[in-house]
Amino acid sequence: MARLEAFAPHAGHAYARLRNFDLAGHPHVSGLSPYLRHRVISEDEVLRAVLARHSAAAAEKFIQEVYWRTYWKGWLERRPSVWTMYQADVARGLDRLAVEGGLRAEWEAACCGETGIACFDAWAQEIATTGYLHNHARMWFASIWIFTLRLPWALGADFFLRHLLDGDAASNTLGWRWVAGLQTAGKTYLAREDNIAKYTDGRFTPRGQLAQLAAPVEGFVNPALGEVPVSGVLDPRAPFVVVLTEDDLSAEVLEGALGVAVLRGDAARSPLAVSVGVEAFTRAIIEDALSRADAPRGPVSTDPAQIVAWAKGLGAVQVVMAYMPQGPARDLAVGLRREMPVVETIRPYDATAWPHAKAGFFKFKTAIPRLIQGLDQPALL
Repeated sequence: MARLEAFAPHAGHAYARLRNFDLAGHPHVSGLSPYLRHRVISEDEVLRAVLARHSAAAAEKFIQEVYWRTYWKGWLERRPSVWTMYQADVARGLDRLAVEGGLRAEWEAACCGETGIACFDAWAQEIATTGYLHNHARMWFASIWIFTLRLPWALGADFFLRHLLDGDAASNTLGWRWVAGLQTAGKTYLAREDNIAKYTDGRFTPRGQLAQLAAPVEGFVNPALGEVPVSGVLDPRAPFVVVLTEDDLSAEVLEGALGVAVLRGDAARSPLAVSVGVEAFTRAIIEDALSRADAPRGPVSTDPAQIVAWAKGLGAVQVVMAYMPQGPARDLAVGLRREMPVVETIRPYDATAWPHAKAGFFKFKTAIPRLIQGLDQPALL
């Protein structure tokens, strides 16, 4: 909340002019993405704070950045097999590392920031150290990983997901696919020396080190558009518990719940170990959420069976959860659904926006003025 209050005055013309600069300390961006990813604060909360200080026209660029996140979420919810296919690509990439010694050495150098490309190495080390990277640098990094180093794109996406505090299945997977030329068929993103030099204010000038061509990589095509998810229906007569995940930690008013627990899925982001920073950050915000939850506290666990046993021990016959988007937490929750009815509740913010995530962002963007008008809708629970 303090970060939002400090940034809101700068979310208008200053943000539009300076947001693409990747400078030390990242002074021109909000830094709110780790909190939005876990919904410690919500997108509509951020948008309301910005619109209280700026007109929609003045804050247009910032508003669009918030809705990019929403668009990615809605796009993946309507094509959930893309997440499954990404996971299969990661598994295949890791299998290659086990048998291709040269590829493994190149992958390890990239992950450790030891490629000899100064900008790339600095960004790799920044991710590992801070759990954060400027959005423009993420695009450059992904482009260099894919087209200069010629490493499998899915292993790069996995590297981000293991280290970024805001690591999000939709934004991360689809962003890497976009750079690779898979998300928008044939359209790739090429990191350019002059662009990096300009927007890092001369910190990095990778002359002669970067690929000059970015041919689309081979991969699966986008599946057909699916239906928009809808909220489940709670039986008001049946005793229930609330189970949170790190996808949504803002459910603080839990009237009637026998208790509140957390199904923790950050370790399931990857077949490899997530970073110490991701583990610590997730643990801290879960503790914060539970300290504010208006219900008796239950376990924080990566094991659905432990949560089911706790819920049944309290006499609960159903579980209420904030809707889990495609990603590790949803994958884990399969174990809950096998044992108890699960009712997922979609926030009004998502329910009104996701139907517009049919094709590209620029079509989605035409709905933003109408979506802004609906920001006074009630909270989830």
